[in-house]
Amino acid sequence: MPQTWKLLVGLGFVALIGFIIYSATGLARVSCQVCVEFHGVTSCKPAAGTSEEEAVRTAVDIACSDLASGRTENIACQHTTPKRVACK
Repeated sequence: MPQTWKLLVGLGFVALIGFIIYSATGLARVSCQVCVEFHGVTSCKPAAGTSEEEAVRTAVDIACSDLASGRTENIACQHTTPKRVACK
């Protein structure tokens, strides 16, 4: 009986790891490269997401973290229309 429990726990662990890897790799279906210009400086960043909208929003957030200083500027940057968007 103890061997059966060890086998079941081992199989459960392997199944859990497999599910985590499958979930992590299966979610990012769209990847985008987005360029944002803010205060005359341009930053281009890649991001991935389950939809194009999510990937673009994430890339803009990442680019704005490089371009803006402070919360107010970051919010203003995030509302700027991207200069270039390329998704696949």
